[in-house]
Parts: sequence; structure tokens; C-alpha cells
Amino acid sequence: MIKVGLIGCGFMGAMHANCYNNIKDATVVAVADVRREKAEELAKLSGAEIYATGRELIEKADVDVIDICLPTYLHAEHALLAMDKVKYVFVEKPVTLTLDEGKALIEKAEKTGAQVQVGQVIRFWDEYVELAKIIKSGKLGKVVNANFRRLSPLPTWGWENWLFDIKKSGGAGQDLHVHDIDYVLSQFGEPKQFFSAKSVLGRENDYVSTLMKYDDFVVSVEGTWALPGTYPFTATFRVVFEKGVVENQGGKFLCYTDGGVEEIKIEKVQLEGGVSGGNVSDLGGYYNELVYFCDKAAKGEKVEQATVQDAVASLDFLLRELAYKA
Repeated sequence: MIKVGLIGCGFMGAMHANCYNNIKDATVVAVADVRREKAEELAKLSGAEIYATGRELIEKADVDVIDICLPTYLHAEHALLAMDKVKYVFVEKPVTLTLDEGKALIEKAEKTGAQVQVGQVIRFWDEYVELAKIIKSGKLGKVVNANFRRLSPLPTWGWENWLFDIKKSGGAGQDLHVHDIDYVLSQFGEPKQFFSAKSVLGRENDYVSTLMKYDDFVVSVEGTWALPGTYPFTATFRVVFEKGVVENQGGKFLCYTDGGVEEIKIEKVQLEGGVSGGNVSDLGGYYNELVYFCDKAAKGEKVEQATVQDAVASLDFLLRELAYKA
């Protein structure tokens, strides 16, 4: 049984706690949050011991792995300490606020031998996993162009509105847009050239749109969270191939070819529990990534998906995007 120490009991921490509750070979034995009431809510799921701070949990808790679901500006500090405590560390995305912090995590992991996985959850989301298989198979030919969009209402659920403070979250560009950038990089690598534009009115980095040029195709990526609370969270993609189009939109995953339209069916694991108050309540991708993480920890194997190196590379590209000037 993998004993999990969970640091941060807000929206994402609750997501993770519910996922671990569905993984038979893992249990959350320790939780930490500066808000006692939040820690108590999650502790009830598994009878976990409560710690006042992440540092206290790292110092005192008997755990096999540590999962960090804190605001981004606190990731580096706690991840560095966690790597001295355990050999398996999970850090929510974006991995760190700055590139220097990200590099420090890589160096620490190499020094300690710790295996670090980052919550770039789209790599594990069922529809995106299936899309990756279609791309790799070549059954629809080469990619001609692609579009990825992630649109969200204002993230008012953050503790003390930390998400709105660009010095703590990096804004929508770093916190939300990073999902699709990381996925695109995982599938196609670095583009030969890119062009990026950000919103001028409103908060900095509230809206980001980037065109990525490869040798013989282009990818556009759009992300924003500057939408009214009544606007539904939307994550879509459309990939045009030589022999067809694959699109995930409006709750349907479809493949269009000259022969007709086929709905791509995905059998999803039925999970207990859910979380409200954020922009996503589906545990699916979060469950998949944590199953992978726990399996690696149980077997003592290297983390090979959504590694800290992957995440820092995505952060590097993202920061270059945000700094781009025509």
C-alpha cells in the first residue's frame, strides 16, 4: 500500500484526494493545509492525519510519496524539501513559477535520485491519449493543421484569489494555456517558428493565442480565463489530417472522412466522488495520471511520462511565448 502525503487541500487537492480514494493500492495517510477546515474535509475520506503546514508534513509524516497541490509560487520550496524525504514526488502544474526554480528541481532530482511527475494532466486525459494514438498510427496520414482551445470563466475558487496575482500564478498564460502547449510539445516537439499575441485590456496574460509553425504543418493554441462565470469551461481540439479530421467538441469525439462521420468511443473508468467549485469536476485524467504515478512508486520504476524535465521544457517555451513581441 502506497502511503500518500497530500500538501494543499483546496480544489486541486480535493481532486487528488478523491482520485487516491479510487486507487486500491494507495491511501492518503497525511494531509496539510493552513486552513484547518479544508484539511479536515479531506482527512475524513481516508482517516488521514492532519498537519498545519506542508513543511510539518514533510518533516514528520510517515509517507512513501508526497503530492504537492499548493499555489504555483510555493511549488519549488516544497518540492525541494520533499525530494529529501521521499523518492517519489508529484507536483501540480505549472511545475514552478520561474525557469530558475524549474532547473533547481531538475538538479535536485538528479542529485537525490527522486522521481518527479508533474500534473500536466492533458497527457493522461482519455480523448487526448486517443488523439496521440491516432497521430502516431499514421492511419489518417500526416497532420496538416491543428487547433487547441482552452476557455474558462474567471478562476474565483483560488485561495485568497492567488490565481489573479500574476506574481504568484503567472496568469492564465502560465496556469491554463500551459496545458495545451505541453501537449503540443509532447506530440510534435519544438516548432521551427512561433508567433504569439496576448490580451492588452484586462489583467496581464488573461488571453494568449499562439501560432506554431513546423516543417509542413501549423498548430494554433488559444487560452483564456477572462470569461463570465456563466460561460462553460471548454477544452477542445480539431486536428486536420491528410485523410480526415478528428475533433473533440461539444461533448463528442468525432472522426470525419470522405467515407462518413464516426464517433470515437472511449470506455472510461467509473469513479466515486467528485469536486465542485472549480472549472473541471471530472476526475478522469487526474485519476489516470495518479494511477500511473502510484504504479511507478509501487514498482520502484522511473517516471517516464510528464517528467519534471518535460514540464520545465514546456515552461521554458511558455515563458518565451509570453515574452514574445512582434
